[in-house]
Amino acid sequence: MSSTASMGTMTGQRWVAFGDSGATGTILHTDDGYAVRLLADQEPRGVYPTLEVAKSAMHASMPPGSNWPEFREH
Repeated sequence: MSSTASMGTMTGQRWVAFGDSGATGTILHTDDGYAVRLLADQEPRGVYPTLEVAKSAMHASMPPGSNWPEFREH
């Protein structure tokens, strides 16, 4: 995981994570990887090397017991 300060430029790909109560966060594809941000966050929580790792990080950031979110590319 790299720091958010080194988050590269966006490539245009974005996924929105939807949990049981609606949208919970986003994953942005950047030059450095996949940046994970919950809706309440001001900055990404981290940048991950693959989309699958970013999805797992998103789920791990959700409240305990949360179902796996549905990811929709936008």
